[in-house]
Amino acid sequence: MANPLYDGLFGIHAGKTTPFLHLVDGQVITYQDFLTTSAQIANVTAQLDLNPGDRVAVQVEKSHEALALYAACAQAGLVFLPLNTAYTVDELSYFIENSGASLIVCDGKSEAELSAVAEELGAQIKTLNADGSGTLMAQARTMPKSFSTVERQGEDLAAFLYTSGTTGRSKGAMLTQNNLLSNAQTLVKEWRFNADDVLLHALPIFHTHGLFVASNIMLAVGGSMIFVPKFDLDQIIDWMPKATSMMGVPTFYTRLLGDSRFTRELAEHMRLFVSGSAPLLAETHAQFEKRTGHRILERYGMTETNMNTSNPYDGERRAGTVGFALPGVELKITHPDTGETLPDGEVGQIEVRGPNVFKGYWQMPEKTAAELRENGFFITGDLGKIDEDGYVHIVGRNKDLIISGGYNIYPKEIELVLDDQPGVLESAVIGVPHPDFGETVLGIIVPENRVAPDVDATMEAVRQSLARFKHPRKLVILDELPRNTMGKVQKNILREQYKGMFAS
Repeated sequence: MANPLYDGLFGIHAGKTTPFLHLVDGQVITYQDFLTTSAQIANVTAQLDLNPGDRVAVQVEKSHEALALYAACAQAGLVFLPLNTAYTVDELSYFIENSGASLIVCDGKSEAELSAVAEELGAQIKTLNADGSGTLMAQARTMPKSFSTVERQGEDLAAFLYTSGTTGRSKGAMLTQNNLLSNAQTLVKEWRFNADDVLLHALPIFHTHGLFVASNIMLAVGGSMIFVPKFDLDQIIDWMPKATSMMGVPTFYTRLLGDSRFTRELAEHMRLFVSGSAPLLAETHAQFEKRTGHRILERYGMTETNMNTSNPYDGERRAGTVGFALPGVELKITHPDTGETLPDGEVGQIEVRGPNVFKGYWQMPEKTAAELRENGFFITGDLGKIDEDGYVHIVGRNKDLIISGGYNIYPKEIELVLDDQPGVLESAVIGVPHPDFGETVLGIIVPENRVAPDVDATMEAVRQSLARFKHPRKLVILDELPRNTMGKVQKNILREQYKGMFAS
C-alpha cells in the first residue's frame, strides 16, 4: 500500500454514496461527501507548505469537518495531534511547543489567544468552528476535490496523543500507521462489526476511544455513525432506535440507567454496548443486564496502545474483568522490581506487546527506555492479575493517575496550582470513587500556620489555570498529610479514608 492508514480506512470508500455520518440536524454525509471534504483540506495543507511528518495540532469541537481533518492528515502524510477542547491556552502552549506543530487548528473563539502562541513558535493557525465555519473550511471550499495521496510506510508516524504520568510533563505518545490500522482491523473481527452496523457515536474525537477505536472501526467496515456532538441523554434515547451498537464510558451507562425512558424495548434491537476508558462498576453491569437483557462488553486500552484486551463477543462477559488479550497482543503480569513474569492469580504490573504498541515518547528517550522494554513489552503502569480462567483483572495503578469520566488526570499538575495559593503549605490530590464518573478528583490541603486558607479563592485559581475536568470536586483541609518513614506522602491511606465521600 502506498499509504496503509489512508488506503485501509479512507481510500477504500472512494466513490461510495452510502451514508457515513448521520448528523443530529438530519443531515446525512455520504462517504463520497466526506472524502471530498478531506481531500480539499489536504489541499489546504499543501498550500500552507506542510510536509509529510509535520505535526498538526487540533483543538476544535466535534464535527464532520473535524473528522475529515483527521482523514486529510492521513492522506497528506501529516501527524495528527488532537487536543482536549477543555485545555486552557497555558496547557496548549506546552503541547504545541513540545510537538513542534507546524499548523494549529482551533475554534474561532480561541484564535486571538492562540495567535500569540503560534507567532512565538513559528506555527500557522486556522480556525474551524462546530458549525463548519472558520478560515480552514473557507479556504478548503476553494480547493480541488481530489488530492494525490502521499506515500507513507506502516512504521511512519500517524498521530501524537499526549498522556499524563505521575511526575514530570505530559508525554507525546507516537502512534504509527500500523498501530492504528492493525488495532481497528482486530477489533472489527473481535466485535463482529460489518457494513450494516450503525454506531451511536457520542464520544469526543480528541481521545483515542472516540477517534481511533469507534471511528476507525466504522471506517474499516464501511458502516455508518450517528454523530452526536456530545453525550446528551435526550438525543441518545431519540437516536438509539436507529442504531445497532454504541461505545461509551461508564458515565454514559449510569446516566441511561437513571432515566425511565431507557427500557428493554428501546434497546432490544441493539447488537452491542461497549464500555471503556474507566472501570465499570459490577453493580452497573448487573443493573444494565436486568434492565435491557444486554451484557455490556468491557475492554482495556490506553493512549500508548489503543486496545489491549476485551471481554469476548461470544462467551461470558465477566464483570470486574477486562477479558482476554486481543489476538496478536501478548499480555503478562510481572514483578514491578524484577520484571519476572508472575504466576496466574498473583498481582503485579501489566505489560503488553503487539502491533498496537506505540513507538515511544516524542523527544523523551529516557521515558521511552523506562517504560518500553527493548524486547517490545510496554510497562503500562497498571497493576493486575490473571485469574484461573484467563480473564485479566485490573486491581489498581502503580502510578497516581486519576481517570475520571474517561479522562486522564495528572495529580501533580493540580498540586502545583494548589501549593502556589496563599495560605497553602502543601497539598495532595487523589482520585476517589464516584458513581457517575468512576473516579473524581479530591484535593487535600495543609494550611500554613494552621490557619485555613480561602477555599473559594483557591478553587477560583484552579478554574483559571486548569481544564474543568481536572478541577477538584471538593477541597479538604488537614493538619498534616500521612507519610511513611522516608517522608513520602501515603496517598493510599488518603484514598482509603475518603473512598466513601461521594458514594451513591
